[in-house]
Amino acid sequence: MNIILRLEHLRVYPITESRKISNFFWAFIIFLGSLGLLLVAISSYLGVDFFFLSEEISDFPFIPQGATMSFYGIEGLFISFYLWCTILWDVGSGYDIFDKKERKVCFFRWGFPGKNRRIILEVPMKEIQSIRIITGVKEEGIFTRTLTYESIVYMKTIEQGFIPLTRIEDNLTPPEIAHKAGELAIFLGVPLLY
Repeated sequence: MNIILRLEHLRVYPITESRKISNFFWAFIIFLGSLGLLLVAISSYLGVDFFFLSEEISDFPFIPQGATMSFYGIEGLFISFYLWCTILWDVGSGYDIFDKKERKVCFFRWGFPGKNRRIILEVPMKEIQSIRIITGVKEEGIFTRTLTYESIVYMKTIEQGFIPLTRIEDNLTPPEIAHKAGELAIFLGVPLLY
């Protein structure tokens, strides 16, 4: 996991959530697919063949084919619009700030626009009990049984319980997970548990 700032008393880790390449890809694909469905619905309604390689369109009436295609096309545009808005507003991204000078850990995330756009969770360092690496086993494969080990770094606190510091989507290797957990445990002066 990348670190933005590393000082003797301060650590700042960035969190990227919605501005990933996969989100851009799916927002674009859903947008193109919904436009295609709307084009099919319009061509069915008008009885005009907009596609050069398709069969005769006049054999299919607008209802139910055109209505169904227009419904799915409009729904796809709404989903695409939602995805583009989350990318534009960068929903879910933010920072994890570990500050020894102020004796607190601050989790900052961006939400949807409105009164509560800034989401801040502050945890005093005296409440932190440990840093934990919890590993789960996930079975994959239909024909072959392959086991995947997924590890997540958690910070155990008195009041909030377990707070995840990494995610499975980060695709960190086991040495990277151990390095981050060990670095934070040493920095915070708490035990590292498996």
